[in-house]
Amino acid sequence: MAQALAAVAPSSSSPTALPASQSGHLQHLQPPGLYDAAPNGYTHVVRVESPLRWVFVSGQGGENMAAELPDDFAAQAHQALANVQTALHAAHADMADVAKLTVLIVDHSLERFHLWQQALRRYWGEAHQPPLPFPACTLIPVPKLALPGMLIEVEATAVRPL
Repeated sequence: MAQALAAVAPSSSSPTALPASQSGHLQHLQPPGLYDAAPNGYTHVVRVESPLRWVFVSGQGGENMAAELPDDFAAQAHQALANVQTALHAAHADMADVAKLTVLIVDHSLERFHLWQQALRRYWGEAHQPPLPFPACTLIPVPKLALPGMLIEVEATAVRPL
């Protein structure tokens, strides 16, 4: 798995706060002694400042409004994130408010990891000006998910000022 890490050099000895999200209630931290996780599409630590509204988005798969799943992983990854965004908007939140993602990937591989990174960059990272920091993220390889053909599931926790 060491190959999958795009950047493995430890960070500097002093903590680095990355740019805050648009509303400033999330602080993305690069702790000393941990490698720079941004090239891999996540942040090691996201601190939440309160009082805030917490939004919990259940695991979203790659299905469309007709509950159809595309056959390929990349399409499902993009649709899963689009579904997360739709759910967040229903709670008056946005991708910039996401503090933590939990991602389940069926038959995880380095290829799927890179496709997941590409999907992430549509919503976070250098594709945005100014760059939007990646949320904290845990990726869990699994043998299968709830529905036949489902290849990815993405759960999100977001925070928003009241």
